[in-house]
Amino acid sequence: MLRIGLLGCGRIGQVHARSATHLDGVSVAAVADAFPEAAQALAAKTGATVMDPDALITSDQVDAVVIGTPTDTHYDLIHKASAAGKAIFCEKPVDMSADRIRECITAVEAANVPFMTAFNRRFDPNFANVQSRIKNGEIGDVEIVTIQSRDPSPPPISYVKSSGGLFRDMMIHDLDMARFLLGEEPISVFAVGSSLVDPEIGKAGDIDTAAVTLTTASGKICQISNSRRATYGYDQRIEVHGSAGMLRAENMLENSVEVANEAGFRRAPAQHFFLERYEAAYAAELKAFADGVTQGTPITPGIVDGLKAQLLADAAALSLEEKRMFSIG
Repeated sequence: MLRIGLLGCGRIGQVHARSATHLDGVSVAAVADAFPEAAQALAAKTGATVMDPDALITSDQVDAVVIGTPTDTHYDLIHKASAAGKAIFCEKPVDMSADRIRECITAVEAANVPFMTAFNRRFDPNFANVQSRIKNGEIGDVEIVTIQSRDPSPPPISYVKSSGGLFRDMMIHDLDMARFLLGEEPISVFAVGSSLVDPEIGKAGDIDTAAVTLTTASGKICQISNSRRATYGYDQRIEVHGSAGMLRAENMLENSVEVANEAGFRRAPAQHFFLERYEAAYAAELKAFADGVTQGTPITPGIVDGLKAQLLADAAALSLEEKRMFSIG
């Protein structure tokens, strides 16, 4: 039995707790949150013990910690969990600073503890299917990857101000997906962005509409588009064009029924948001983490993947600011 200590009992913590309760060989042993009511509520659902974070991390009743707390707490929690010899599952981003992520890498590697950066989209059944078929050579050599990611509505301005910006908060998932599908590291980034959805986002110093082009050393290209607004639901699509064909994963719809009449053909809207869209992915990533810890097998994406995605997000932000292509390396 892998006994998990859950740090953070908010929305994402509840997602991971729900996934854990459906996995054989995994239990939520302890929970901690800055808001005692949230911790008590989740403990009641899972049968876990409520602890303060430091006690949870050092508890001999906990084998692994799941970090679902605000990003500015990750650094300290990762260092404490590493020192305690606990396996670590950490939500993205690992930290807003690439240098601080490097310090976390040093701590994790020195302690030799398993670590997963929670890029859940790698575990989406359809996206994983695309990547597997690329690796099997079904479409030949990858040439162009296209990733479209659009939220149904923008987050609150209070969130925007502390999020690190669209590239580090929203697009970081797509930047990791680009690496996942390209099979080769990007060496250059060019970004454009605007505030078209909500003027308050622009006033807060962020953007809500963006496009990024990544290029690898061999010339492979990835195009990513993000928007904080999609009137038709949560838009999550990928397409990979290769020398021998193309693979595409479309949106997940509210249902698969299509109606045809004199007005034309109509399908259901896309699923509304990430909780339902990526429910299977959240369960699969936690299972992969648990399997890696209990079986002693390599865990991916690891903490270095978290750093590489952060470096791409940083480069995109600099590219937008300086209005030029930015090199990685």
